[in-house]
Amino acid sequence: MKKEDCYFLGKITRTHGLHGNVFLKLDTDQPEMYNKLDTIFVDVNGLLVPFFIARQSWSKGETLIVSFKNSSEALVNQAVGKDVYLPLSTLPVLTGNKFYYHDVIGYEIREEDGKSCGIIETINDQTGQHYFVLTLAGKQIVIPIIKDWIIELNREEKFIRMSLPEGLMDVFLIPSKKDE
Repeated sequence: MKKEDCYFLGKITRTHGLHGNVFLKLDTDQPEMYNKLDTIFVDVNGLLVPFFIARQSWSKGETLIVSFKNSSEALVNQAVGKDVYLPLSTLPVLTGNKFYYHDVIGYEIREEDGKSCGIIETINDQTGQHYFVLTLAGKQIVIPIIKDWIIELNREEKFIRMSLPEGLMDVFLIPSKKDE
């Protein structure tokens, strides 16, 4: 399994109890989708290693308590602190204006009138407000990902049409008096 064929699910944070269980902190908006995991892929030294799940139960919030099949203390210790992935093929297909962040990398953002705002290079989801990071005319543009601003998601032509507040693009494209 290659990392580019997978998506980040979460991280094994620590052990739980004395029976080889671990805490798996999920990084998802829909933790209920992961009620029945059979296998997870743990990033061990850059390789995705399959870990087969014997039992799982919910802890607090978005954290699972997981027990591995045929686990040993060494196996459990090897997994602690590591990132966990699942194959992209396990994700449900989204329709309409819904999208997975990894799907829209390389998409163009367009304003309502069709004017280009740039191509999505990355998405920052490490802050409270997630945002697209684009490049246009050699400048970096940041556009918040706000559901109500998205008018159209065109998967065939690979663009997202958005209703952006007046002047948002000017902040990035027009030099301020201080910059001159």
